[in-house]
Amino acid sequence: MASSKYNAKKTIVDGIKFDSIKESEYYRILKTMVKPKLIEKFELQPRFDYVIQYHANGNTYTKKAFYKADFKVFFEYRTEIWDVKGFCTAIYKKKKKIIEALYDIMIIEKH
Repeated sequence: MASSKYNAKKTIVDGIKFDSIKESEYYRILKTMVKPKLIEKFELQPRFDYVIQYHANGNTYTKKAFYKADFKVFFEYRTEIWDVKGFCTAIYKKKKKIIEALYDIMIIEKH
């Protein structure tokens, strides 16, 4: 499969396209954790929407935006958001702060 601009190699597992081999490896790990009930379940690429307001030229603008994580992992008493990262961009860091504040969650980076 093709590579991304950060040299991550896209791959397909179980008919699902992943942005990197590392991300597909976490998918495989999560699959093995469901049956013995180490986790309840997991979701792929949960989406978190938000709105940004900004001012320019004396006007106020509103822009819809979103952050898409790699996994939402459900344990018995908690839920975690996992993002598999080889490299953290400035845009990712900004989005992470916004989503953690708006949704009162913590995004766990898996390297």
